[in-house]
Amino acid sequence: MIPRYSRPDMVAIWEPQTRFRIWYEIEAHACDAQAALGVIPKANAEAVWKAKDVEFNVARIDEIEAVTKHDVIAFLTHLAEIIGNDEARFVHQGMTSSDVLDTTLNIQLVRASDLLLKGLDRVLAALKARAYEHKDSVRIGRSHGIHAEPTTMGLTFARFYAEMERGKRRLLAAREEIRTGAISGAVGTFANIDPRVEEYVCEKLDLIPETISTQVIPRDRHAMFFATLGVIASSIENIAIEIRHMQRTEVLEAEEFFSPGQKGSSAMPHKRNPVLTENLTGLARLVRMSVVPALENVALWHERDISHSSVERAIGPDTTITLDFALHRLAGVVEKLVVYPDNMLKNMNKFKGLVMSQRVLLALTQAGVSREDSYRLVQRNAMKVWEKGADFKTELLADPEVTAALSPAEIEEKFDLGYHTKHVDTIFARVFG
Repeated sequence: MIPRYSRPDMVAIWEPQTRFRIWYEIEAHACDAQAALGVIPKANAEAVWKAKDVEFNVARIDEIEAVTKHDVIAFLTHLAEIIGNDEARFVHQGMTSSDVLDTTLNIQLVRASDLLLKGLDRVLAALKARAYEHKDSVRIGRSHGIHAEPTTMGLTFARFYAEMERGKRRLLAAREEIRTGAISGAVGTFANIDPRVEEYVCEKLDLIPETISTQVIPRDRHAMFFATLGVIASSIENIAIEIRHMQRTEVLEAEEFFSPGQKGSSAMPHKRNPVLTENLTGLARLVRMSVVPALENVALWHERDISHSSVERAIGPDTTITLDFALHRLAGVVEKLVVYPDNMLKNMNKFKGLVMSQRVLLALTQAGVSREDSYRLVQRNAMKVWEKGADFKTELLADPEVTAALSPAEIEEKFDLGYHTKHVDTIFARVFG
């Protein structure tokens, strides 16, 4: 991923030096297990650990691979150069490349998950703080982009919190799903390596032995993992879209923090654009772009092919790096979001009480008027507000068919904002406990 959308900690997980370090640890632990079983000499296993503090020469490995056309063999050759050819004689005993590659990929995805979970925690903390801050800040709820009924800004933040909390639970499950390792040899039969080696290596690396590997770890695990990242990305976009709408000039219920010295446009000095949330929408598309290839990687030929390999070399780092960056960008947006309660009230009252139409409709039916007639009476007065800018309550009070069923006091009561916020505490208790 390009540096512009990358954070160093996540990038480090995917650096060649990190990958080779994990390869080395797998091989070294496997040697220890083999020695304990009496398969290889203990001295050879101990010799492998001579490289435990060595920084592997990435350029040298690339140089060897240019000849061998095989990355794992290139690494093993370089390792032998470090510890000695005779000492390295039993490294990779009974193993196949996928044992190293697949186990390493899963370790990287587990580590990436841990960073993503930290990002999610930061987003959740920001959403919870803003939800309680604006629990009672009334704004208009919209359906189809049109004024519907009153809600609160706190409920807006709370529903996003609940969505992201579900994302966190899914990611925890995906992390566990991907936390497997395989050291089972060619076609996964353990013919040339004892299953106890796999158990030992997995224990050392905090992994679970794969139930059954066919020389590769089954890719349904990876499909589930990347699908989960795609869902989280969509939730990020869901929040970003709402903020982008709120920042529209004619709405302006909230906006991204505009820092001192910031410029919104090269041509128009007055502009304050929602550039961060627009960026988040784009980043979400990049994350979701990995989902279909990950699903298609599930279907491999027989016990092993490498059609998945090129895909994972790209989507592994790019998707986790992008989502990590997006989560922290979103957290920053929410933490600093500027909210305008007065504008929210002004927007809600733009159509002079119109948003209370359902309360009047229900009151008429409860007063004995048929639903069809009630709807007709309310809509008749509501259209005057839409088309002529009339005041909804005034029109209702002047309508003899309405006042025949409802007293002026009963009509007045239907315009109480508190009616719409009376269960906010109940909803907050459900969301936050």
